[in-house]
Amino acid sequence: MSFEKEQRKREYPRKNDSAPRGGKRGFESRPGGGFNENGRGFQSRDNCEKNENGRGFQSRYDGERNENRRSFKNRDNDTPVEQKRGQDDRSDLIIGRNAAKEALKSGRAIDSVLVARGEKTGALPPIIAECRERGIPVKEVDPKKLDFMCGHGNHQGIIMTAAAHEYATVDEILAAAREKNEPPFIIICDSIEDPHNLGAIIRSAECCGVHGVIIPERRSAGLSGIVGKTSAGALEYMPVARVTNLNETIKQLKKQGVWVYCADMDGTPYREADLKGALALVIGSEGSGVSRLVKENCDGVLSIPMKGHINSLNASVAAAILMFGAAEKR
Repeated sequence: MSFEKEQRKREYPRKNDSAPRGGKRGFESRPGGGFNENGRGFQSRDNCEKNENGRGFQSRYDGERNENRRSFKNRDNDTPVEQKRGQDDRSDLIIGRNAAKEALKSGRAIDSVLVARGEKTGALPPIIAECRERGIPVKEVDPKKLDFMCGHGNHQGIIMTAAAHEYATVDEILAAAREKNEPPFIIICDSIEDPHNLGAIIRSAECCGVHGVIIPERRSAGLSGIVGKTSAGALEYMPVARVTNLNETIKQLKKQGVWVYCADMDGTPYREADLKGALALVIGSEGSGVSRLVKENCDGVLSIPMKGHINSLNASVAAAILMFGAAEKR
């Protein structure tokens, strides 16, 4: 041994020189460390496992390991890519021209029809013409909306939304009241566009003995799956009629002896009004309330006394208060 090496050994002695020899060199043990198969010390990171080479590793994001033994984590709450591509995937959608044609042929209840904006060719124009003849709302939208709704499938320029229940007619609602030997009790929804509100109104109407609900063809939620679910089964028992012109319908009801009242802030408190006999209550939209023409055609205006700092209620809540208030007097 050279003089320089001997001098260096004396000045810098090895740590833990009393450790057993035989290939395993001494080391200062780190927290949680130990010997691997090669006799080298290592520190286990955060109580992680050892891979096939015996080296410690920390699994990222506490994820699982794939076939390459690399840790991973599925992002966005483990949502599969296939589900994210078709986020609006619903069972009430009828996609494609042939499916739409067969749905019309079978007489299935259709809530609305969306067609791609642009030139209409092939079987599309006859389908649109038949839908309009039956009074089914047809709306032109951007093709990208249809792409999103069907998960970027081949929609052929048309998607139908099936109704959760068959629509009734106003005459059928009046006939249901006559069969029960009761004066008609009807709810008219003026442009209720939120399906949750419409479903809640139908649910309250069924609970307090309403004979039927009337909604307009335009600017209104239809009998979609959301409406059926929110109604909690009431849609199966409550007739819902969809009309083209709400004002004409109100005039026809008044000719048959039905008194029509709308809900607004500047009306008579509902407890003071005479709500016996044949009655129709008009509930306005969530934002603008009852439209001007509808309000002019009504026989009166009802209000709900407010004592708080805000002066409006949710449409379905206001409808429930007026419905049960009228039911107590009938």
